[in-house]
Amino acid sequence: MRKLKRLVTLALCLLAGPVLSQTTVLTAKRIHTMDSRQPQVQAMAFDASGRVLEVGGVDALLSRHPGATRLDVGSATVVPGLIDAHGHVSGLGWAMLNADLVDAKDKAEVLARLRAFEKTLSPGQWLTGRGWDQNDWPDKLFPSAADLDAAFPDRPVWLSRIDGHAGWANSAAMRAVQQDLTGHWQPDGGSIQRDAKGQPTGIFVDNAMDLIEAARPALDEATAEKMLVLGMQAAVAHGLTGVHDAGVSLDEFRRYQRLAERGQMPLRIHAMADGDKDALALLCRDGLYRHPSGRLQMRAVKLYADGALGSRGAALLSDYSDDHGNRGLLVLSPEALKAAVSKAQRCGVQVATHAIGDRGNRIVLDTYAEALGQKAAGDHRWRIEHAQILSPEDLPRLAQLHVIASMQPTHATSDMPWAEERLGPQRIVGAYAWRQLRDAGTHLALGSDFPVESVDPRLGLYAAVTRSDDKGLPTGGWYPDEKLTAFEALRGFTLEAAYAGFADTEVGSLAPGKRADFVVLAEDPLAVPEAALRSLTIEATYVDGKPVYRKP
Repeated sequence: MRKLKRLVTLALCLLAGPVLSQTTVLTAKRIHTMDSRQPQVQAMAFDASGRVLEVGGVDALLSRHPGATRLDVGSATVVPGLIDAHGHVSGLGWAMLNADLVDAKDKAEVLARLRAFEKTLSPGQWLTGRGWDQNDWPDKLFPSAADLDAAFPDRPVWLSRIDGHAGWANSAAMRAVQQDLTGHWQPDGGSIQRDAKGQPTGIFVDNAMDLIEAARPALDEATAEKMLVLGMQAAVAHGLTGVHDAGVSLDEFRRYQRLAERGQMPLRIHAMADGDKDALALLCRDGLYRHPSGRLQMRAVKLYADGALGSRGAALLSDYSDDHGNRGLLVLSPEALKAAVSKAQRCGVQVATHAIGDRGNRIVLDTYAEALGQKAAGDHRWRIEHAQILSPEDLPRLAQLHVIASMQPTHATSDMPWAEERLGPQRIVGAYAWRQLRDAGTHLALGSDFPVESVDPRLGLYAAVTRSDDKGLPTGGWYPDEKLTAFEALRGFTLEAAYAGFADTEVGSLAPGKRADFVVLAEDPLAVPEAALRSLTIEATYVDGKPVYRKP
């Protein structure tokens, strides 16, 4: 009887036509697996679910999978899917829908771009934009509301600085605030820039930005979702198969969940709850979250220690070299940071804390050390986001506490024209110290902090390897002893980023049992001249063995 059933089944299959293979064999000139057991191969087999079956030579894999679908990318190079360990997906989408002020060379150019963008707005609608940087302007001074008022006397204008840690408002925007902004008071963890009479100038730093943000009309749900969709589409078009979204509200997390349920997430999102708020409360109540598709998880919380160096909000141990009397801002008090870290630890939630200045980093390390105690050697994978300026005595503490340094190579090349002015010749030696941290044994996860920097990971690879700008300056690199090798940089955007998101058993390398997330490149990033890293040709991006982007 069993034999008869087999024959009937075979006959039905033959009548139905040829059976499509459930296995695909990818062949390429070279595949960099980032797996030390088989670092370079020419073929990879994966199943219909997008799991890698095996890697190896072309002839061997084709012979073992005779009916497999063949995916031959010819002379291209394949690398594991690139993961940005620190980005802001909705922020990128928001930037795409608003006035782009990045690289504006002066206030006149800012105004010109704003006037052009205003033509797309309806009467009474706020004019919003992002990307201005006074460090790129001739006078290098913060602008004021007066600079905007002549052009926009009645329409509220609110412009986010390139780092997202300061905002520039006109008088109409400040009039919308339901609070008296005059006087000499300051919000906790923020700064309202004022003139000699106590009048706000229009610049709001760190937590002070919340005053203007609260006055803005709320986004409608369709626009908020569109921002996520646009951000994810831009990410996969640049070779990213994963993003650690640093600071996701509960509402934003629900949007991600709805997109995941509809199968509309083209890449993997490691969402970090936005501080000690509703999203963290959800994790504490319901436990760590992972969507069945593997495209969305939330098991971390993003906290803030201080502000940013460009807006002089990074907390320093001594005065800014170019602003005596100023030592920056603590966005969270040490007591509030300690309480949030302790809460996350009780809930089993990974802690990731923004720290730029040497004082901010020391406070985070001290807080982590106290909270972890004897458990510091465990697999907690707590992180410092940016870890930008470290005093010499604090630099080895990250490895000692098993704390991951989540760093952004393009921050160094963007900041290098003015960073030493802020810090002086001694402190700069402990800034953007990738090599020192890595050689000390610290896990180094790399990202971009988009939209503060470009979402393009090729620029991060280039910056990590050269420490030079797009013109190759300074020749030999800025503080070149801190350079990474091309392999180390690629590892930072793949296996190390996966480790930082508790996903290294799933992604980050191409090995049996892992997800078939990979990028097809026309060139080999481990063999091209350093300058060519910026312009690697992204032929396609694959997630779970399926294309989510193909070069037009």
